[in-house]
Amino acid sequence: MISLDEAVTARLETHGERFEVLVDPDAALEMKRGEFEGDLEDVIAARDVFENASRGDRPAEEALEEVFGTTDPLEIIPEVIDRGEIQITAEQRAEMQERKERKLINIISRNAINPQMDDAPHPPERIENALEEAGFTVDPMETAESQVDEALEALRPVIPIRFEEVTVAVQLPPDYAGSGQAKIREFGELDSEEWQADGSWVGVLTFPAGMQNDFYDLVNEVSEGEGETQIIKEKGELDTR
Repeated sequence: MISLDEAVTARLETHGERFEVLVDPDAALEMKRGEFEGDLEDVIAARDVFENASRGDRPAEEALEEVFGTTDPLEIIPEVIDRGEIQITAEQRAEMQERKERKLINIISRNAINPQMDDAPHPPERIENALEEAGFTVDPMETAESQVDEALEALRPVIPIRFEEVTVAVQLPPDYAGSGQAKIREFGELDSEEWQADGSWVGVLTFPAGMQNDFYDLVNEVSEGEGETQIIKEKGELDTR
């Protein structure tokens, strides 16, 4: 469960009654969109349903039975989140917006390249400044991922930018293949892999072009500089939808 200090109120008004639950705003919004994959315990700050959460008042059991057909809070809470509204203060909205903005900038910085500078990645500071210049405002009630396409459209008149992906083959020597391949395969989409007769491992991965330096650093780290890489497919535009 989250702390009460971090929680906001999800409120459902129906049948002349008001029902409130205390939730994590981001997780509750994901649950409303059907995108949340965690446990209910990760969403809530209390296993309780209130008539007025700020005062700690609880609704009558008869009202719970009439509206939800149960008095079990763990069955009622998801319905309040799904059917109700997430109540956030101006301060909480600003905090959510800042958090989503940082995540959006990180996504773009790690995935995008500058086609006018030898496909070099854009540093986060450049993305942040360009978004500000473009007048783009992050919606705190939507996921950062869902706003990437709109942000890119706003950025293109300001800076040269493109989302691309690259396919790279990597070979790890026998002494590093066992533990190293487990970390390498998590970096991107593993297209294929093969164990060689000498115990070495060869994998082919596709990942955002802006992450090439991170990938090469990882290969060097897990193989103590003895791993080999080779680009086997030229960069292609990455579908961000």
